[in-house]
Amino acid sequence: MVEKEEKSKKIVMSGMRPTGKLHLGHWEGALKNWVPLQDKYPCYFSIVDWHALTTDYQDTSEIKGYIREVLLDWLSTGIDPGKSTVFVQSAVKEIAELYLLLSMSTPLGWLERVPTFKEQQQEMKDRDINTMGFLGYPLLQTVDIIIVRGTLVPVGEDQVFHLELAREIVRRFNHIFGNYFAEPQELLTPLPKLPGLDGRKMSKSYDNAIYLSDSAETVERKIRPMKTDVRRKRRTDPGVPDDCPVFYFHQSFSSEAERAEIVKGCTTASIGCLDCKKILIDNLNHFLDPIREKRKKYEAIDT
Repeated sequence: MVEKEEKSKKIVMSGMRPTGKLHLGHWEGALKNWVPLQDKYPCYFSIVDWHALTTDYQDTSEIKGYIREVLLDWLSTGIDPGKSTVFVQSAVKEIAELYLLLSMSTPLGWLERVPTFKEQQQEMKDRDINTMGFLGYPLLQTVDIIIVRGTLVPVGEDQVFHLELAREIVRRFNHIFGNYFAEPQELLTPLPKLPGLDGRKMSKSYDNAIYLSDSAETVERKIRPMKTDVRRKRRTDPGVPDDCPVFYFHQSFSSEAERAEIVKGCTTASIGCLDCKKILIDNLNHFLDPIREKRKKYEAIDT
């Protein structure tokens, strides 16, 4: 049995599914927050390949390669194994054991009421995810956290429900078997509005992402045809930056002074959309250049 918790110790735990190379959405939504946490808390970061199986169990041929891609992206963006514990979920067999034990005491109704369960069933109509593995996804998430004594989980507001469920699962287990696990708390992080190139959520599935490993030429090729504010049908038409997908990228990757100039130029039609995109292309490549260099170094390591 797992030893009882040291309640006062704060430990960060988070993870990502290996379903492809990471993109700017992963940086803005997670990695950007993870990197500085390494200097404040003990951190555990897991590549959760069993979670990938919950939706991709019918074809597992690419998961191993994606594990390497995710690891390369993590290392290239500043996740440091010298500061944090980085591991692959399936390498820790005790996770499966604890998952089985907690499944004995977790009511089925708790898992069925998770909002994302029905939402993803609607979204993923191209595959059969009406499985025990998919239903038990939140329980496996709970195990990922408590197996490493995690107490803080960096999440956005949209993920708070999952932490509330994790606390309920832990609370019930502790009530039955003893006070073994701390109830994990959310470490709220900003939830940036960074859409994909077509205005939808940035996703590999939509083919609308800029990847952390994209070359400078690829970044330019992807940004140039991006849709802009529909009001700007002609070069002389003024626009509204807040309604332009390109400006969302500027909010994350351009300086305050540049954003001010872009707002002024767009609303007065003194700059065109191509001018605005050129600034963004330069800034994105300035951000990605050191990541690319680090990635080359790690890619050269024979694994």
